[in-house]
Amino acid sequence: MKNTKRQIPRSIELLAPAANLETARQAILHGADAVYIGGPSHGARKAASNTLEDIRQLVEFAHPYRVKIYVTLNTLVYEHELERVQALVWDLWRAGVDALIVQDMALLRMNLPPIALHASTQCDTRTPGKARFLEDVGFSQIVLARELTLQEIKNITDTVDVPVECFVHGALCVSYSGRCHASLCASGRSANRGECSQMCRHKYTLLDNDGRVVVRDRHLLSLKDFNASSNLEAMLKAGVSSFKIEGRLKDVEYVKNVVGYYRRELDRIIAAHPEDYRRASYGESSLTFEPKLEKSFNRGFTHYFQDERRPKAISNPLTPKAMGEEVEDINQLNTGDGISYFDSEGRYDGALVNGVQRGRLITNHPIRLPKGATLYRTYDRLWSQQLQRPSAERRISLDITLYHNAIEATDERGVRTRIAWEAGTEPAKRPSDLRGYFDKLGNTIYALRHFTSHLDASIFVPASRLTALKRQLLDAHDRTARTIYPEDLRRKENADAKYPFETLGYDENVANSLARAFYSEHGVKHMENALEIDHNEVKNGKEKKVMTCRHCILRELGRCRKEHRNADLKFPLFIEDGVVRYRLNFACDRCEMELYTTSKS
Repeated sequence: MKNTKRQIPRSIELLAPAANLETARQAILHGADAVYIGGPSHGARKAASNTLEDIRQLVEFAHPYRVKIYVTLNTLVYEHELERVQALVWDLWRAGVDALIVQDMALLRMNLPPIALHASTQCDTRTPGKARFLEDVGFSQIVLARELTLQEIKNITDTVDVPVECFVHGALCVSYSGRCHASLCASGRSANRGECSQMCRHKYTLLDNDGRVVVRDRHLLSLKDFNASSNLEAMLKAGVSSFKIEGRLKDVEYVKNVVGYYRRELDRIIAAHPEDYRRASYGESSLTFEPKLEKSFNRGFTHYFQDERRPKAISNPLTPKAMGEEVEDINQLNTGDGISYFDSEGRYDGALVNGVQRGRLITNHPIRLPKGATLYRTYDRLWSQQLQRPSAERRISLDITLYHNAIEATDERGVRTRIAWEAGTEPAKRPSDLRGYFDKLGNTIYALRHFTSHLDASIFVPASRLTALKRQLLDAHDRTARTIYPEDLRRKENADAKYPFETLGYDENVANSLARAFYSEHGVKHMENALEIDHNEVKNGKEKKVMTCRHCILRELGRCRKEHRNADLKFPLFIEDGVVRYRLNFACDRCEMELYTTSKS
């Protein structure tokens, strides 16, 4: 059914990642409308946790710009952790957090404050039916699976009325998120508990059932990085309202650059279509640098599946390391830069630049660059130094009107403050530059846009009094803005909503009694335990599916089974890295590849 309830113009959100408080602040200064960050526990990046005090400070910094703070609580919750997680949610609510990003449905059966809930990408939402269910049970925003085409995204946004969030940039998981158990089965470290060991970045050898090597020692599961910057307008037309940048483990320079780039591009589109879109937060960011996506960490870029269902060249089998930007002229390089290239045998190598002399590159150790090879700059020393310094300011436009007995401030957020004062009657010896007193707003978040004075020019007002009046006005204006901050509250759950399936396998990640109760109340009749709870069968050597991917190794090799007979291969195929071995199943009817652990003999 066509969505008819969404607000016009639609609020558009640029959602930035943050590993810590300082990175989050920089994301906001460089233009983010919202920030997602890990709390003290249960975030899907265990290495990116933050204290409650840091979260409180971040909320205080963000809310004046109307920037939202979302805390990731998107891991599975074990039975013995339920009370602790419930208490944590109350602490986050008191800290002023706007919403929680969650995977485990146990949170919908806890005694929680009315905090908004967002359905994490770990929920693996790929269909209109599942998205509609998540909306019906009370989620305020739905993060879609990364693997969807633009048409599939539109099919979902046409079905729901809550905002839909999609990834727009950053690292890609090769498996559907929340449906990967490779790390758990290989190392005991669960991706659903924030401890992924990144098995997809390993080198693998592809073999057929006779043991014949098809491809040796290549990063067959390592995808390029997502970059949908050229698809922003198409994503907006498809109904996307929140544009999510991946990277809660990325450094602050990465966040500054990528956020700055997407802010500029989204602002350009919003300005061209004011009747359709509006920005979700306030304050203009001015940068001291020109954002360039290729300058930040990337493994090469891909649109992934947005443009077509069967794309090619979405992986980077040669290296999972940073590719950087292509170097067209070595004279662009500077001392201290890092460079990389592929040698004549396809091995990835690199060096540091010691200088360029008479068109000859001097490096810290000898390199042999094959003829015609592409040279990459993986570290730009001067660029990095620029981003290590303060590189952005963000100011909210403010209008001030001065009357004989009152002063008023109105800003772009729609906040209005009026306080009384008396100008007095002392005659002026010369005209006062009243705007000059109010033009400089010091270390505030405001920038004066318009100043209007209705004060008689013949009246003298001491500078000290104008300074005090300005301070009093801005303090009162900040208090007003805080008191009218628009809170997002939890949506009501529809008890009659039915889950799209009556049976849940282990890959649906039911890990506790509250999640089990939730699904039962919504029509599910049979549930397996999450593999994290019950994986004895894997320990005992029974074959289990550990990944489902839209990425297909055969398609990447130009040997798609829909297009080639592959008579020289004896199926099934296997990949192994010297430690683990997986059987590949090609579900060609739905263009998916599955990885299974191999049973022990």
